[in-house]
Amino acid sequence: MQNQIRVRFAPSPTGDPHLGSIRTALFNWLFARQQNNGKFILRIEDTDQSRMQHNSDQKMISTLKWLGLNWDEGPYYQSKRLEKYHSAINTLIKNNKAYKCYCTPERLADLKTQKNKNPLTESSNKYIGYDKLCRENPQPKTSKSYVVRFAMPETGETVFNDLVRQQVTFKNALLEDFIILKSDNFPTYHLANVVDDHDMNISHVFRAEEWLPSTPKHINLYNALGYTIPKFGHLPMLLSQDRTKLSKRHGATSIMELINIGYIPIGLINFLALLGWSLDDKTEIFQIEELIKNFDINNLTKSGAIVDYEKLSWINGHHIKSLDIETLTTQIFEFWESNPPKNFEISPTIEKIKKIVPLIQNRIKILSEIPQYINFYFQKTINYNIEELIQKGMDLQSTKIALDASKNSLNSLEKFDSKSIEISLRNTAKELKIKPGQLLSTIRVALTGQKISPSLFEIIELNGIGLTIERINSAIEKISKFNNIK
Repeated sequence: MQNQIRVRFAPSPTGDPHLGSIRTALFNWLFARQQNNGKFILRIEDTDQSRMQHNSDQKMISTLKWLGLNWDEGPYYQSKRLEKYHSAINTLIKNNKAYKCYCTPERLADLKTQKNKNPLTESSNKYIGYDKLCRENPQPKTSKSYVVRFAMPETGETVFNDLVRQQVTFKNALLEDFIILKSDNFPTYHLANVVDDHDMNISHVFRAEEWLPSTPKHINLYNALGYTIPKFGHLPMLLSQDRTKLSKRHGATSIMELINIGYIPIGLINFLALLGWSLDDKTEIFQIEELIKNFDINNLTKSGAIVDYEKLSWINGHHIKSLDIETLTTQIFEFWESNPPKNFEISPTIEKIKKIVPLIQNRIKILSEIPQYINFYFQKTINYNIEELIQKGMDLQSTKIALDASKNSLNSLEKFDSKSIEISLRNTAKELKIKPGQLLSTIRVALTGQKISPSLFEIIELNGIGLTIERINSAIEKISKFNNIK
C-alpha cells in the first residue's frame, strides 16, 4: 500500500516552458510541500524524438530553479529508461494485451480517409480509429517495420474518480487500440508515463485537462500490467479574456517571455496559483508560505481559468513593493544581466541599483519599467531640447535666472538631504516670484532630461551636490549659447 504522497512534473522538451506547464508544476509542488514528507519528482519525457528542441530541458530546469520550485528527485530522463519500457511491452505482448501492427502509413491514411467519409458510432460494426486488422489477423515474424498497439477492452466501461471532476466514465468500445511502441523503437507517452509512474511510486497525478481523454488508456495499461492505479486530477484549461484557449495572439504564453518582461518569481507564482484555485472570494495576495498552508486540491475549479495579464501586473507590482531593498536590488541586477537596458552608458552595479530602489519601488509593476524613471542616473550626459527647459510663463532669460538662483541655493545647504533640498528650492521659487512647478520642472529637465521621474528632491540627493551643480551649469551654458547670453 502506497502511503507516502509522491507527485511528479513530467514536461516534454519541445519548446519554451508554457504558462500551463508551470501552473501544473506549481500545483504538484504545493500539494507535495503541504504533506508530511511529500515528494516532488521531476521527470523529462523525451521519448518523442521528432519534436524535441535543443536545450528545452535546461530551460525548464532553470525556470523551476528561478521560481524556487525545488524537486526532491530527478530529473529523470525517459530516453535513459528504454529497457524498462521494452520489458513492459514484451510482458503485454506475452499476455495478449498488446500486439505488433505492420500496417503501412499509406494503409492507415486510406483508413482514416474512409472513416472521415463514414462517421462511426458505437452501434456500428466497425471500429473507432484503427480497424484492428493486425489484432484479428496476427502476422508471422517478419523483418518489416512495425509498431506495437495496446489491445483495448472491446466492451464495458472505464470509470474513475477524478479529484477535480468527480466520476468520469468512458465507453471502451469508443477507444481505439493505441500505439505504445513507435517504429523508431521509442515508447509513446502513454506507455512510458504509466511505467514511470509505477516505478517511481507516484501516488497522485495532477496534469492538464487535455490529458483527460487519455486517462482510460492509462488505467487499462495499469490494469494490464498489474500496477496500482494512482489518483488522478485534471487541471482546468487556461483561457484568454475572450474565453478561447490561450494562445500567443492573446499575449505572452511562455514563462520565459514573462521573465524577460520583468515579472518576479513570487509575482508569477502568486498569479499562477490563482489560475484554477482560490482560497475565498477576496484574498488574492499570497506569499509562498501562505500558499503552502492554504492550497487545497478540493478547491480547484472545473471551468477554465482566465489569464488576465493586467491582474498579473497588479499582483507583481504589489510584491515588488513588499520586497526588502536587498532582495529587490538583487532581482533587478540579475534581470539587467539577462536583459541589459539599451540606453545605459554607465554599468548598473549592485551599489548603484541599491541607491535607486527607494525611488522606483512604489512606482513600477514590472522590472522593465525601471529605465524610464531612472535612465538619467546611468547616463554620462543628459540630452534635451532647449525648449524643454522653458516652462509656461517663462522665457530664456527668466529660466537662466532661475537656474542660477537654484544653484546658489543648493550650494549654500549645510545638510544635503531631500527634505532640506525641497525647502530650499521652494523658497527660491518664492523669492523669484514664480510657481514652484515652473522652477522644479526646469530643474527636472536639466538633471534628468525627462519630464517624468521619481521625486526631484530625492533625485538631487541621489546625484549629490557635485553632479547636480554640474548638470545645472550645463543647462545654463546651453541657454547662453542658444541666446548668446554672457
